[in-house]
Amino acid sequence: MSLFADHNLPFAVALGIMLLLAVAQILGVSDMLDGTDAEIDVDVDFDLDADADVSTVGAVDGLMSMIGLGRVPFTIWLASFLFIFAGIGVSTQMFAESLTGSPLYVWLAALIAGVAALPVNGIVARPLGAILPQDETTAVSIKSLVGRRAQILDGTARAASPARARVRDYHGQAHNVMVEPHDTQEELQAGETVLLVRREGETFYASRLDEPRLAPQ
Repeated sequence: MSLFADHNLPFAVALGIMLLLAVAQILGVSDMLDGTDAEIDVDVDFDLDADADVSTVGAVDGLMSMIGLGRVPFTIWLASFLFIFAGIGVSTQMFAESLTGSPLYVWLAALIAGVAALPVNGIVARPLGAILPQDETTAVSIKSLVGRRAQILDGTARAASPARARVRDYHGQAHNVMVEPHDTQEELQAGETVLLVRREGETFYASRLDEPRLAPQ
């Protein structure tokens, strides 16, 4: 089966773009693209008002973490996704042809490969993020911690009486922040997992996270 056959066109294009990204990386052009990491952080990191749906924020942020966005520089994430997309797509077409005698409709194969490649790329991005050298692209603003999961380290967080908590940013770097409960009637105990829902000055306000799997660490 030829990579350049009509039914493999999206996957050939994906590999071509991946090669262009590799050239851009070598030439240093990708530094401009890696700056979009900050934009990705901001997209998820919108300000919450008092009536915000905390579970929705956790779910969106958890989805971003699941597919690996923010774990590695954006160009590396995109190149990895394109490679996995192409590999899954070509394999799907080969399997379909061996099973039925003809490949799948090209855009159906592309849809299957795209959906499958997202979580697979998330799995690949995690170890890549751990081994890649950390540089200036890993710097994040304190604002970008809103919407992330934190753990109360010591003391009890009450209204007007914050407690220290630890939160990890998109690159896995730990930050210690001061946290008060978003609901002034709540108390957040040491060891509890919370979701940072807003920030005022240097103080974060958090809600108890009933479904910690929905938000990234």
